[in-house]
Amino acid sequence: MAIISKYAVALLACSLSTTTTHAFAPASQPLSASKASSSATSTQLYIIGPMLRRMREEREAKNLPMANPDEARNEAPGLRVGADAWKWPPVWPYDRNFFKRKSEMTGKSNAANPMMNMMNPMDALEKKDVPDVDENKFDSLKWWDEKKDVTTDLDESVVAKISSHYSFYLEDGMSVLELGAAENSYLPEGLKLDRHVGVGAVKSQMESNPSITESYVIDLNDVEEDIGVKSEEFANLGKDTFDAIIMANTIDFLNNPREVYKSCWRALKPGGIMIVPFLAKDAYVEKFDEAFTKQWRDMTDDQHMWVAGSFFQFSAGEGWTSLKGFDISPEGAKKIDESEGVMDKLKQDKKDKPPGAYVVQARKNFEAEEVDENDVEGFIKSKMWMLPTLEDRDKKLVVPRLARAYDALDTKEEKDRMLRHFDSLPKIYASLIKMDQFAFTFSMQAQLAADLLGDPDFTGSDIQINNMKMGLGLRKPSAEIWAPVGKLTAAMAPEDKVNLLAYIVPRCGSDDPAQQEALNAFVSGLEPTFAVIRSKCPSMKESDVQLVGTELLASEVLKPGRSSREEFALWLGALTDVDLEFILAKRKSFKEEATKEMEEFQKKRDDEEKFVTDRRAKIQEQVAYARENRTTIFNPRTGKIEQVEPPKKGLFGTGIELPFGGK
Repeated sequence: MAIISKYAVALLACSLSTTTTHAFAPASQPLSASKASSSATSTQLYIIGPMLRRMREEREAKNLPMANPDEARNEAPGLRVGADAWKWPPVWPYDRNFFKRKSEMTGKSNAANPMMNMMNPMDALEKKDVPDVDENKFDSLKWWDEKKDVTTDLDESVVAKISSHYSFYLEDGMSVLELGAAENSYLPEGLKLDRHVGVGAVKSQMESNPSITESYVIDLNDVEEDIGVKSEEFANLGKDTFDAIIMANTIDFLNNPREVYKSCWRALKPGGIMIVPFLAKDAYVEKFDEAFTKQWRDMTDDQHMWVAGSFFQFSAGEGWTSLKGFDISPEGAKKIDESEGVMDKLKQDKKDKPPGAYVVQARKNFEAEEVDENDVEGFIKSKMWMLPTLEDRDKKLVVPRLARAYDALDTKEEKDRMLRHFDSLPKIYASLIKMDQFAFTFSMQAQLAADLLGDPDFTGSDIQINNMKMGLGLRKPSAEIWAPVGKLTAAMAPEDKVNLLAYIVPRCGSDDPAQQEALNAFVSGLEPTFAVIRSKCPSMKESDVQLVGTELLASEVLKPGRSSREEFALWLGALTDVDLEFILAKRKSFKEEATKEMEEFQKKRDDEEKFVTDRRAKIQEQVAYARENRTTIFNPRTGKIEQVEPPKKGLFGTGIELPFGGK
């Protein structure tokens, strides 16, 4: 499976080989022994019965829900994966081919060879900037229009299950947006919506749907990368508009699900719910196989649930809450996947059984509207939910640094200016992601981004971004600034160069002549400043010479109105070797203190998260213990609280325990 990155293995929690584990099973769950049973000989027939029973018990154990009973009581029936059970990799784990169709597959992966990237990083960088030309692109609207007379025709029991699930969350008077809308929405009978907007591929199908009040033909596979669906009509539906979004049996046909989910997040009201039902992979393969994406064809139904859940995570992260997965399959539904043995397949009659049915859903979280000075990080985190370009890993690294930069600002005006420039982060990271992650680590990238946004003079203008690229070596350096700066500071440590970059970039592109003069004075002053420091401190390392010199120039010359060239030269000449060594020690101690503070800050946050997790687990244990050992219970027949006798342990509840542990 070359088209799935290494992170996808961690995401799916199951193998794609012929022997798979159940996606709902904990990671420590052993593999089924069903394969071994097929090799039994006639002399082993006497053990087949116990073996089959053990196989069945193992499979049932794997199918246990990953949700606690208290959580299930507040949700629709069939909860399988609770809000705390999902685990994700730090970055989007899917290759583009993962969402292509058979007709779109060229036999070559679009992913660059990792080894070639390491050997030729600049070649890999150039390839990233070359847009893919897909000659076999699937025309969704044309294909579905040609299939407009083909109806889905779901089994009545499946329709009833979807309708029943909707009834738990949809209420009269709601405004609902339906994606993938067609002739049937599977809504509960008698539900009276205030507004029901259908977005689909075939106008005539939506017009035949009695529930839909307005409809739009929109290609959900036509998107702006990392932004959303590319449609004025979709955008005109507004932000924070709908109480609920439903998208039944559509996820299996999406080329760019992350962008679709992003558009849905914008369209939902805070607290609104997005419900995504889907059927077993073979439910209507005879009718629509050509439109299925590779992930739908190649993966099992259990894996589909985790993949569908990942689209919530990687579209808006914590902007979604209460992410849950349900198995709403009708009784007796066929569930044949790679983990089942021959005996299971022989026992099932495909034609007489309805397909399995599943739901993944989440609610839109409430975005902070104002800064809480006691929780600046929480406010900034909410502003990161929908920012494009940044991976979840990048957001987790940059948020605490941005909070520190915000707290370091002196005036409300400076803080407000910083918040207004958050939309510059994607432009910054669009360049940072092209850097060699080994030489320029993710933490350094986050620090540079936070330092830039924390500078009152940084606006994120095209001139500043272009200068950042030159400073990073992503563009040919200018002869006036970056060529001499790069040459004269070559010995500096990478993290110190990050600080230097953060000093210079905000000073670029200013309309103030005094700022341009200060920038020129900084560059021209590097070489003579280093020469003076070397003469005063002949034993100082060159990297430290450059560090001290750039710090002195940045603090006194780079910003207009502090020191002129002549004043700086006189001040530098008056400094002794002891003064310069003290400045160096102070600079390094500041760096060490900042690193220590960041580590303590992160440890405190991790400890708080662990405390909440442990407390939740303890409460759940106490609830389970109380339920198991309760002495009273509500009797619905009498309407009274009655005494109950706790169940006895041992053999058949007699209290007698066998010496070998049997019950």
